[in-house]
Amino acid sequence: MGAGHDHGFGGPATGGAGAGTAAAAYRGRLRGALALTSAVMVAEIIGSVVTGSLALLADAGHMATDVVGLTMALIAIRFANRPPSPQRTFGLARAEILAAVANALLLFGVGGYVLVTAVPRFFEPVGIEGGTTMVFGAVGLVANLVSLALLMRGQRDSLNVRGAFLEVAADALGSVAVVVAALLVTLTGWAAADPIASIVIGLMIVPRTWKLFRESLDVLLESAPRGVDMTEVRAHLLALPGVEDVHDLHAWTITSGMPVLSAHVVVAPDVLDTAGQEKMLHALRGCLGGHFDVGHCTFQLEPGGLAAHEAQLCP
Repeated sequence: MGAGHDHGFGGPATGGAGAGTAAAAYRGRLRGALALTSAVMVAEIIGSVVTGSLALLADAGHMATDVVGLTMALIAIRFANRPPSPQRTFGLARAEILAAVANALLLFGVGGYVLVTAVPRFFEPVGIEGGTTMVFGAVGLVANLVSLALLMRGQRDSLNVRGAFLEVAADALGSVAVVVAALLVTLTGWAAADPIASIVIGLMIVPRTWKLFRESLDVLLESAPRGVDMTEVRAHLLALPGVEDVHDLHAWTITSGMPVLSAHVVVAPDVLDTAGQEKMLHALRGCLGGHFDVGHCTFQLEPGGLAAHEAQLCP
C-alpha cells in the first residue's frame, strides 16, 4: 500500500521556503557573543600576565575554548543549512550536533586542565595583584552577562546554541569566582583563594557539560525525541477508528528542532475502502500534530491481513 508523508516543518528535508535549522535564526547573536568573548579572552590573558592570577588565566583558557566553540557553532550552522542532495537527503543538519559534542569534549578538557593546574598552588603559593585581578574579572563578568542575554532564547531551541550558552554561563560563574578570590586576596592576603577559585571554575564546568554531551549523544544514537513517549504515540494511533495495528514505529531527531517519525499502520480494509487513503492520512497526522511535537511524519498504510499474507509468502 502507498506511503503517506507529512513535512510539516520547514527544515532542510522539505526544501521549503522556511528551510533552516533551529540554530540558524541565532547566527547574529552567536557572532556578537563570539566578538565579546574574544575581546575578554585577550584582556584576561594580559591581566593574568600582569597580576600572576591563576584563576584569571583559567578563566581566559576557558574563554579560549569558548572562542573555538562559538566558531565551530557558526561553521556548523553554515554547513547544516546547505540544501539536501541525493546522497545526503537531510543535508548536513547533523553538523550542529557534532559541533555540540565537540564543544562538550573541549569543556571536559578545560575543566580537567584547570583542576590539575590548581593543585600545586596550594603547596607553592603565588602572590597576585588582587585589585587589578578584580578589575579584569569584573570586565569579563559584564561581557559574559551580555553574551548570555544574546544566547538565552536560542539555547532553548538548539543544542548547538545551548552548547555555546553553557560555555558562556560557565565563564560568567568563573568571572564571579575570579572577582571573589581577588577580593579575598586583597582584603586578607589569603593566597589560597586564587587556586580555590580555579578549582571552583573547573568543577562548575562538568555537570552542565555532561548534560549537553548526553543529549547530543541521544541525537546521534537516534533515541526518541525528548518529550515524545513512544508508548503514548502508539496508543493514540491505535485509538483512531479503523486502525488495527501499528508496527515499525520509529521516532528520532535529525538535529535540534527537527524531530521525525515513521510507522506502518494496519487499517481495516472496509475503513480504508470507505475513507480512502487521504482521509486516513489526515487523521493520523492530526492525531500526532495535536498531541506531540513531531512535524515530519511518514506513514505506510497497510490493509488488515496483509502481514499474515506476507508471512505465508516468506515463512
